[in-house]
Amino acid sequence: MACFYRISLALALSMAVSLRAEDLPGKPLNFVNDIVPILTKADCNTGGCHAKAITGQRGFRLSLLGFEPEEDYEHIVKEGRGRRVFPPAPDQSLLLLKAANIVPHGGGKKLDPGDPGYQTLVRWISEGMPFRDEKDPTLTGIEVEPARITMKVKTSQQIKVTARYSDGSTRDVTGMALFEANDRSMAEADHHGLVKTLDLPGNVAVMVRYSGKVAVTGISIPLGAPVEAVPPSKNFIDDLIFANLKGIGIPPSPVTDDATFLRRVSLDIAGRLPTIDETKAFLANTAPDKRDQAIDALLATPDYADYFANKWTALLKNKREDAADITANFAFHAWMRDSLLANTPYDEIVRQVLGATGTIVSNPPVAWYKRVKEPNAQLEDVAQLFLGVRMNCAQCHHHPFERWSQGDYHAMAAFFTQVGRKPTAIAGEDLIFHKRGIAQYDNKKTGAKVKPAGLGQMPPEIAPDDDPRLVLADWMGEKENPFFAKALVNRYWKHFFKRGLVEPEDDLRDTNPATNPELLDALAKHFIESGFDLKQVVRTIARSHTYQLSEIPNEHNAIDRQNFSHFYPKRLPAEVLLDAIDGLTGAKTDFADLPPGTRAIALPDNSYNRAAPFLKVFGRPEGASVCECERVQSSSLAQSLHLMNSAEVKAKLAAAGGRAEKLSKPEVPVTEGIRDIYLTAFNREPSGEELSIAEDFLVKPRTDAQDKPIDPARAKRMAYEDLLWAIMSTKEFLYNH
Repeated sequence: MACFYRISLALALSMAVSLRAEDLPGKPLNFVNDIVPILTKADCNTGGCHAKAITGQRGFRLSLLGFEPEEDYEHIVKEGRGRRVFPPAPDQSLLLLKAANIVPHGGGKKLDPGDPGYQTLVRWISEGMPFRDEKDPTLTGIEVEPARITMKVKTSQQIKVTARYSDGSTRDVTGMALFEANDRSMAEADHHGLVKTLDLPGNVAVMVRYSGKVAVTGISIPLGAPVEAVPPSKNFIDDLIFANLKGIGIPPSPVTDDATFLRRVSLDIAGRLPTIDETKAFLANTAPDKRDQAIDALLATPDYADYFANKWTALLKNKREDAADITANFAFHAWMRDSLLANTPYDEIVRQVLGATGTIVSNPPVAWYKRVKEPNAQLEDVAQLFLGVRMNCAQCHHHPFERWSQGDYHAMAAFFTQVGRKPTAIAGEDLIFHKRGIAQYDNKKTGAKVKPAGLGQMPPEIAPDDDPRLVLADWMGEKENPFFAKALVNRYWKHFFKRGLVEPEDDLRDTNPATNPELLDALAKHFIESGFDLKQVVRTIARSHTYQLSEIPNEHNAIDRQNFSHFYPKRLPAEVLLDAIDGLTGAKTDFADLPPGTRAIALPDNSYNRAAPFLKVFGRPEGASVCECERVQSSSLAQSLHLMNSAEVKAKLAAAGGRAEKLSKPEVPVTEGIRDIYLTAFNREPSGEELSIAEDFLVKPRTDAQDKPIDPARAKRMAYEDLLWAIMSTKEFLYNH
């Protein structure tokens, strides 16, 4: 039977050759240029279908998005004795019968016999299923038209995609390309490349993908409202933000008042509310540069270092999994805090982490290698955290939305292949050292020896005695590096504005452009010229009038979500909120192994999330990944219930020596007590209406469950506890605005 099959297949192939020559004029097809795009367009080679990892789908496996055409050809043409294609009657091939759902297909109908893609498959099978001739042109790139366009809200525009080949030829491949908007709340792109804008103004990009190549159409959607006046520019940030707002017709809100600014900047830089004394001094200050003074004063405090060390140590996975981790966690956190306090240049901080050798006690940055042990994990974390490039996909296949291949992935991993480990006398602690030798990554699939190379770079010469990690750090800190500075300034921009210029903040790629690319470039350039000065990044952002705009939208900019025409309120992070509640109630949260009075933002690792349920409920990250998304910033029912019912919050309200007890004393006038609460919580005086309502509430007689009068002194204290709870439950308190 097998012999008969081979004879029949040979006869069929010869018939197909004569059929192609006589009956199908035109350039012969090939699998790479003509067939793979059809499979991709029909979703056959996506992760949810036949490109599912390891197994494929029901015995038929394809590479993700066709990045391995040689393997796909083998599976389609030769696997299972060629059962999927039948040249004597191409339209009876199982490949087509399944795709058209003529034979039951789990994925449903993917192609219609009348589709051009279906007819191309029929022709390819009839031509003998050619893979690719050496003389056939190869795809070199794609172009989209229009590359940049301005569209009104709720309008449509057709995109055209042209493929360019190595022989200079071109082909219209619009029908075979894939389209996807990077912000689906602003625009949608259908299967045929028709783009429809929605009702949000701003800038959006439509990614176009065809046969492993990607391109972008940038779309500006103006609101068209008159922009008659903008605040004066403080620096280049304002120049570029306000120019963009004028261009798309979105008038900005005015600059916010002093009290709101002080609360905002204190929360964003120091992770805490201003004290009453700070508030009074700032509001009484008449100096024209008093806001700049406040920013500089906050940057000089240990609170700044505590707050940003909390951010960075979580991203660098300073995670406690057992008691043996405590030394490493405390040492690494203290090192990061001291580095920020001393304003160590960012490139030097990164260099000390990447090139760390020795023991944790002698060199705390070594702790990173305690948590991240394998070259693959090391390169993925470094690329995402410090370069804003997500390389995870490229471990198995070409990145679907980027230009990075498995070769680029292996070249980055090669920088970490010479990291050596020796056990020490301390259980669980290793001595990290550089192993002398040639740095290279062994590709187990191909057997190739891949040399270290930065993304998009040629492999540098690295002597056996040189630590390749330091070569990587050198490349990252170069002025010409296209990723390093942009990744940092975009991350910090999101810290202050709730969203990055590129969103997500660690996904910088050509197909996900910044909403204001000129500003991202300018921020990166400024950061590099400052010598990678982290405080200068903070200072530049906070001094801008863009950052100081009111959170209250005007009649035109309320729908703006990406152009920074007004400040976007953001919920206080878990640690900041816990500290704020402690400050408001006058209570203290005690943490094991730490001095009394240690604030939540100064906690060295994730273990305290278990000890303080508040932190877990409100989304403090566990330090399990380098993604900012691990921190939960959304509201939940559990959070509301915790504020209403938790014993922890109730105990803080009724704490001995707390604010409620102090303010309820007879010698403290009710009016002064209310002012004290408002200045502490909101950094402002209560309005006349707020003062009147609070006074009536505090002096109102109270009765117990049996309707018996409560002692006035006790009733007053209970009233203050209720008032404090009401204040801490408001959006004005829970949000930075």
